[in-house]
Amino acid sequence: MRLTKMANQTQKIVYKLVLTGGPCGGKTTGQSRLSTFFENLGWKVFRVPETATVLLSGGVKFADLSPDEAMKFQENLLKTMIQIENTFFELGRTCQRNCLIICDRGAMDASAFISKEKWEAMLNANNWNSVELRDNRYNHIVHMVSAANGAEDFYSTEDHACRSEGVELARELDYNAAAAWIGHPYFDVIDNSTDFDKKMNRLIACVCQRVGIETGDRLNVNSRKRKFLVRTPLPPDTEFPPFQDFDVVHNYLQSDFRKAQVRLRKRGQKGHWSYIHTVRKFHPTNGQSVEVRTQLTHRDYLNQLPQRDDAHFTIFKKRRCFIYNNQYYQLDMYRQPTHPRCRGLVLLETYSAAYDQNVLLESLPKFLTIEKEVTGDPAYSMYNLSLKEDWKTSKRYYAGSEADGRAKWSMNGHSDKAVNGHAKMNGHDSGKMNGHLPEKMNSQTPDKMNGNTSDKVNGLVGDKINDHGVGKMNGYVGGKINGHLKINGIIPTIKEAILNGPVAQDSELDTYKNHEVDLRSPKIPKKIAVKI
Repeated sequence: MRLTKMANQTQKIVYKLVLTGGPCGGKTTGQSRLSTFFENLGWKVFRVPETATVLLSGGVKFADLSPDEAMKFQENLLKTMIQIENTFFELGRTCQRNCLIICDRGAMDASAFISKEKWEAMLNANNWNSVELRDNRYNHIVHMVSAANGAEDFYSTEDHACRSEGVELARELDYNAAAAWIGHPYFDVIDNSTDFDKKMNRLIACVCQRVGIETGDRLNVNSRKRKFLVRTPLPPDTEFPPFQDFDVVHNYLQSDFRKAQVRLRKRGQKGHWSYIHTVRKFHPTNGQSVEVRTQLTHRDYLNQLPQRDDAHFTIFKKRRCFIYNNQYYQLDMYRQPTHPRCRGLVLLETYSAAYDQNVLLESLPKFLTIEKEVTGDPAYSMYNLSLKEDWKTSKRYYAGSEADGRAKWSMNGHSDKAVNGHAKMNGHDSGKMNGHLPEKMNSQTPDKMNGNTSDKVNGLVGDKINDHGVGKMNGYVGGKINGHLKINGIIPTIKEAILNGPVAQDSELDTYKNHEVDLRSPKIPKKIAVKI
């Protein structure tokens, strides 16, 4: 094994990982495998014990507790867990090496064992909130699906002194444990679709990908981020499984865009926010990209906001996170104010290793209408969607990679010919508007669009669409733009979003204007590339 460090590594990494899941999911083995793997890389690994096991092994029988006793037990368990974790977090902070801290369950797991009302009461009594306990406290959550869900023949309670759950109860606990963490920005589910050894490899590969460690082909599990265009209107909330909604704001910052894309993300619920600085760097020859993410304080975020790139609109989204058939999904709904090209745009994202397109589409949520897969399509890249310039003339439009792997940016040399009989408008098929077939718009017949007669579209006379001539849509001419080259070999960016608005951001800056503002880039910990 040969280690190669990226140049100018100036700051060590402290990565806080939570392994959660139902009984007999592989958490204990996963901890051991992760520890061995990262220690072989020269990292320091701390393993935080499961607080519930420590307390339950002292003679506590949770099933024997009254409702009030159970709530008080969970409250004291959570306080104990936080203190134990803080001890290890402090050790990680002072450690001189890169450090992985593996938590056997985390703070939000306590919410899986009491009612929502009692959980909210517990948070209020202790001045806690879910954004801090779930989103800001840990870097990454991995849910290890119980063997009781998909590998029943291997489910056993024999080797665990505190485990007595039957298969049905184990399934319920597994579901509740997953639901407790829905909404964390970096939440992955490792199911039982493979044998146990491959499941462990998928766990290691998942963590390495999030940390930014390249493992070559050794842990290749063929899983990658997939993105799909969703038809609107969306179904009512009652048709969704349990979900968490977030408001998210993205701002691209000034940078040499041919070398890197830099953005800020603000994400939150009920007035509580988390902040992330992301740098997406492009390899100069092979077209690969690597994303480096750093969590920021509110002050750091405000320091960086003045560096917003005027070539991009601020992106506002509502993000809905949910689990369907043991698969974690994130549904991004673009919100106003936005560029006309984003109006009504809804994208669904997940990770999948499925090669067969039909199998993949069949596994997607049945309550959503999927138009098509748009993975790697530059027309659905958040970077491109936020551009203020016309895509056809912009020098900043990112078109993926050339055949030799070099990044391709400008629109020069792209064909304006029709594809499949349709011209393309603003990078999208003119046979569809926001992914919808021309025969229907918002589920209405062609004789009417948005309740108006066919002589009018959105209340405008028929020779105009969105106040533009029919030769244009959203202000763009109708030829094909970009040729839709796939981004081969690129690690897709993680789309995260929030609704707050430029006015809110400007008011934040106004309240901060009397403070000294550091306009330098934050110190970003360099990642380690590993060739095996």
